[in-house]
Amino acid sequence: MTIACTTGNHAQHDVYAALCPCRDVLDLLANKWTALAIGAMEEGPQRFGALQRRLQGISPKVLTSTLRRLEDGGFVDRTVYPAVPLHVEYELTELGRGVAVPLGVLRAWVETHLDTVRPDAPAGCS
Repeated sequence: MTIACTTGNHAQHDVYAALCPCRDVLDLLANKWTALAIGAMEEGPQRFGALQRRLQGISPKVLTSTLRRLEDGGFVDRTVYPAVPLHVEYELTELGRGVAVPLGVLRAWVETHLDTVRPDAPAGCS
């Protein structure tokens, strides 16, 4: 599907075209940690430690990288509060809240259809 560029920065947007910048955004949003981090921030601003606890299995390095990429893409705002120790919160921007909707639908679809997609999936999801 080709869409005309409304900003005039490109002739068109075509995610299937090899050099289209859409692919960079798709790469970011199709990442599992991105989808989960955005979902966790739907509840409101989150501190790094709270996000790490919520996203079981994510390393501090990967969480840091994910949050930086989301901030660079305009999906997340990072606010530093001058306190000792330093207090940093991450919050979805309007753009982030907008993409949270389709990502939420995808997460729900996965949970609903897991047994069909992977009938041999181990028990233990909670």
